[in-house]
Amino acid sequence: MKFPDSDPSIIDSTESGSDDESQHEKKTEPTLTYHAPWQVYGLSWCEKPDTFTLAIGSYTEQLKNQMQIIDFNEENQQFSVVSTFEQFYPPTKIKWIPHIANTPNLLASTSDSLRLWESKDDNVELRCEMKSNPSMEHSAPLTSFDWSKQDPRIIGTSSIDTTCIIWDIETQTTTTQIIAHDKEVYDIAFFGGNNSVFGSVGADGSFRMFDLRRLEHSTIMYESANFNPIARLAWNNRDFFYVALILLDQQKVEILDIRSPSLPIATLDRHEDSVNAISWAPHSSCHICSCGDDSQVYIWDISTIPNPIEDPFLRYFSNSPINQIEWSPSNNEWIAIASDSTVQALRI
Repeated sequence: MKFPDSDPSIIDSTESGSDDESQHEKKTEPTLTYHAPWQVYGLSWCEKPDTFTLAIGSYTEQLKNQMQIIDFNEENQQFSVVSTFEQFYPPTKIKWIPHIANTPNLLASTSDSLRLWESKDDNVELRCEMKSNPSMEHSAPLTSFDWSKQDPRIIGTSSIDTTCIIWDIETQTTTTQIIAHDKEVYDIAFFGGNNSVFGSVGADGSFRMFDLRRLEHSTIMYESANFNPIARLAWNNRDFFYVALILLDQQKVEILDIRSPSLPIATLDRHEDSVNAISWAPHSSCHICSCGDDSQVYIWDISTIPNPIEDPFLRYFSNSPINQIEWSPSNNEWIAIASDSTVQALRI
């Protein structure tokens, strides 16, 4: 497949020149832009090689929300809609299955339940729907999930009912359900080096780690100042000792080393409004991107740790607050962002 070929859209903030940012930053148009029919929240790159495909999800107040699969069209050099399908409630997260040979092209989403979709050609079918409590008409909303990169049969979900659930999608059953936090759990992520270990964060202001082989114990790795809620976590894709955290309604990203996690080893605090999402580079242990309500994308180089990291080395300005960001796992020159009803793919 031929991928888009155009000039980078992101600005090098380390250019030499005047201190006046307007003199050395040139705002250019995004590389690729797609306008959805609704506000976009969910966003995920397909991980299969030789694809340039995104799944996106709506955020509307209606019961019925939508998801779309969009793909790069070589003829018009733009994104085209492959499929549109409905689901109940806005998806809190969507994510393609990790790429492993001979796995089906599955997409997962969370809202009131965990749903698995299978994409074949131009069609998407609901493969199964799993609820934390099938006997109840309404289950506690799921806030997020993660797919085990080493064993894609396994998905972990987090919920506002303080629990995390581990699912076996082959048998469509729960293998483990634990009370993970004292308050709502906002995010969950598997440790990259071991599919038995995962981390979670939540409204109680803690980052915790769990081992599925020893669930009688969990470890509180970090507690935020004043127990401010922690909204998101992301493991480094190359150096599994590093994890990034977003504090709810805060303008910074904290980087922890789990070998000594009591204090952050770095704080990335150039955003001027709340940070909404983060994504580590798939090919480098030193690079992470962030986005927020200040309508800015920052790409950071943390290779200078333990020295303070004062500025990002790349930046991009959007026209409205940015809800989501994801670095493409299979095309590491590309980052996708969701801003209002617009999806943009940025070549760096």
